[in-house]
Amino acid sequence: MTEREKARRPEDLTRLFVERANAKDAEGLSLLYEEDAVMAYPPGRQTVGREAIRRLWAEALPHLPGFEPEMPLPTLVSGDLALTSTPPRDGAGARAQVVRRQPDGTWLRVLDQPEFIHPERG
Repeated sequence: MTEREKARRPEDLTRLFVERANAKDAEGLSLLYEEDAVMAYPPGRQTVGREAIRRLWAEALPHLPGFEPEMPLPTLVSGDLALTSTPPRDGAGARAQVVRRQPDGTWLRVLDQPEFIHPERG
């Protein structure tokens, strides 16, 4: 197996996510998350842990259309934590992730909120 690119900056995670999703690489997507990460997906539920995230993407990716790159908004960094976000092209409202710097200097997602939808729009 070839070594997958790691996120050297928090903003790299968005690009790597799109690349791996479009390659239908569930394992590669899961490697963008810490072992005990929490993802608020599917809507109304939470997926907890890297292995559960891998299983979710393995099931979902074959049925999803291609992902379009989204320009990251300015990242907020405090020590080894950062908040990344993008305005989604699909009109989902917003996307936000809390990411953490790893001992090797790379970044992984800890919390992933892939969509914020206004409660009245649902």
